[in-house]
Amino acid sequence: MSFETALRELSTLLGQRLSRSKSDLDLHARSESHFAPVPPDAVAYPESTEEVSALVRICAAHDCPVIGWGTGTSLEGQAQAFQGGVVVDFSRMGKMLEVNAADMDVRVQPGLTREALNTELRATGLFFPVDPGANASLGGMASTRASGTTAVRYGTMRDNVLGLEVVLADGRIIRTGTRARKSSAGYDLTGLFVGAEGTLGLITELTLRLHGQPEATAAAVCAFDRLEDAVACVQDVIQIGIPMARIEFLDAASVAAVNGYAGSAFPVKPHLFVEFHGSESGVAEQAEMFGDMVSDHDGLGFDWATKPEDRSALWTMRHNAYYAILASRPGARAIVTDICVPISRLAEAVEETGADIEASIIPGPILGHVGDGNFHAILLIDEGQPAEVEAAKALSHRMVERSLAMGGTSTGEHGIGIGKLPYMQAEHGEAWAVMAALKMALDPQNLMNPGKMVPGN
Repeated sequence: MSFETALRELSTLLGQRLSRSKSDLDLHARSESHFAPVPPDAVAYPESTEEVSALVRICAAHDCPVIGWGTGTSLEGQAQAFQGGVVVDFSRMGKMLEVNAADMDVRVQPGLTREALNTELRATGLFFPVDPGANASLGGMASTRASGTTAVRYGTMRDNVLGLEVVLADGRIIRTGTRARKSSAGYDLTGLFVGAEGTLGLITELTLRLHGQPEATAAAVCAFDRLEDAVACVQDVIQIGIPMARIEFLDAASVAAVNGYAGSAFPVKPHLFVEFHGSESGVAEQAEMFGDMVSDHDGLGFDWATKPEDRSALWTMRHNAYYAILASRPGARAIVTDICVPISRLAEAVEETGADIEASIIPGPILGHVGDGNFHAILLIDEGQPAEVEAAKALSHRMVERSLAMGGTSTGEHGIGIGKLPYMQAEHGEAWAVMAALKMALDPQNLMNPGKMVPGN
């Protein structure tokens, strides 16, 4: 398929901000996970919503696919141009536009990263809590309905996006939602585009909910002899209502990888990483209650981190766990998968997954945001060994089947892309066809991130 006419018109529109250089195409061909690189036909760098609208109109006139790109940290191939076309890189639309401290909200462009936003918010006493680990763009986080370490307390992107500006497949610009904290006016179009992975339009602005920076913060790490005790502890903590800000799980293999990567010396056992937010007295009470729960589940004590630099080091190690695990098997690639189950089935799901991996021919450390029933397996493979690739795919498949059987989902936060596309029918039934009808209504030419999310795309 040739898109040369579209690219010539886009070059007139954007000048040197339409790139066809090999280095740019290669950069935007890749994924953070195991999917093979697929270069687009061109990369566009718009600087305004109006340019995005004009760009999309040109592409629509010439049947040229359009794929949004934030920072390229997605794990299921969401930003790869598998059917060719133009990747729209939002890195030049990365500004904080307006902060409303009294109303605790902020307007931002989609290319702004979560870390950059929180740096700009420091003087306001507010922060944006959604933390997927990677320093992802906020537009990409909305598109994949991201969550992460703090979702157990502050919710996911679904809970923290108040409104959007979106360029539709025909170039129209719409606004969804308002700055009001609730509304009964019409369809929830904001919710429709959050998690749509760019298949319905390109997000060009976001209005986000902010939260007050807590008066006091304390973090700790604790070990357990048995994986099932650590996970059962999490389950009980959530069920009795201790208001955890973060509660993360690393199995023994993940801890060993972190030790080797960061030079730490944690016991090579399953660990929980936890954090408490609130007043001084509230944090102390939460910590005491959690400590009692750990003792009840045969935990091996705490290593407290109350100084900001110590907490930062602790969570940096957790966020770098993926790279630590990759480094634990030099030259390996990862098939990274996640599931999310009802909290009452969490211990069972983790135990069965761990046993399944233990019986396989490949390593697969387990870690995750277990406070909301979500965990990940990092399945390490030698791509030159077909048996290992097949083993990893089989493990991932059984994880999803197990989750769906338990009333869970095929993905708690990584999203669908192409990696989880085969499970949409089993999870959603006839509702998947409704998603396809919505796609057809908003994008009849199937130009917005084609091949993702819906059947027959």
